[in-house]
Amino acid sequence: MKVTLFSNNMKKIVVVILLFSIQAKAQLGKSMFTKDPIINLENFDKQRVYWGYYLGFSSFDFKTDYKNNINNGMSIDVKGHTGFNVGLVGVLRLHEYIELRFEPGLYYASRTLTYAQFNNERDGLREVKATYIDFPMLVKFTSLRTGNVRPFLVGGLSATMNLSSNSKSRDGNEMQKFRVKQWTQNYQLGFGVDLYFEYFKFSPSIRGVFGLKDELIRDADPNSPWTGNIESLKTRAVLINFTFH
Repeated sequence: MKVTLFSNNMKKIVVVILLFSIQAKAQLGKSMFTKDPIINLENFDKQRVYWGYYLGFSSFDFKTDYKNNINNGMSIDVKGHTGFNVGLVGVLRLHEYIELRFEPGLYYASRTLTYAQFNNERDGLREVKATYIDFPMLVKFTSLRTGNVRPFLVGGLSATMNLSSNSKSRDGNEMQKFRVKQWTQNYQLGFGVDLYFEYFKFSPSIRGVFGLKDELIRDADPNSPWTGNIESLKTRAVLINFTFH
């Protein structure tokens, strides 16, 4: 399977983030990045509970495992398209360097599946669009704050509901219906940095999402050319979130 999780569009987004960081460094100067910065929001991290929201981009893919050897051409190429994310953040501080975070969000995603064994578009292409409501419970581990900068690692588990799921449909791929389950479970791992401005804290982060269970609903025909050789189909995704507190 061709790896397309980190698509060209996502690479462009990362470039934009790097350019933003360079521009921020140039503009903020002494208030952020110098040896003796002006300390912003000095008591912000003493709060036991606080709130925020995030906006971001995402690219969703599938990790496909097969029952048999795929050298005969019966493979699937998955192409993820850039979507966007929006959500809320609730934070409970457990320790000076540890936070428990609940970050429910809405994710719009799209994937194109291409079956190598078909020569026509009707049979060989499947568009899998999804509108996810994600319920992640995460733990954030922060480093010692240096001036107005504080790197962190974040990880945890999430349950995700696909509002666009056609799991109740009785039609299969012979009717151009590629079906996936409505609920999935995932784990997330990522890293980022807290930047303390005069009036708010800004936290860009990059995360990976990894599905824990098979999501595919198979066709009624056990020898279906679309689903018969698939052992498991699990979500993979890259999230780029911009969080504001």
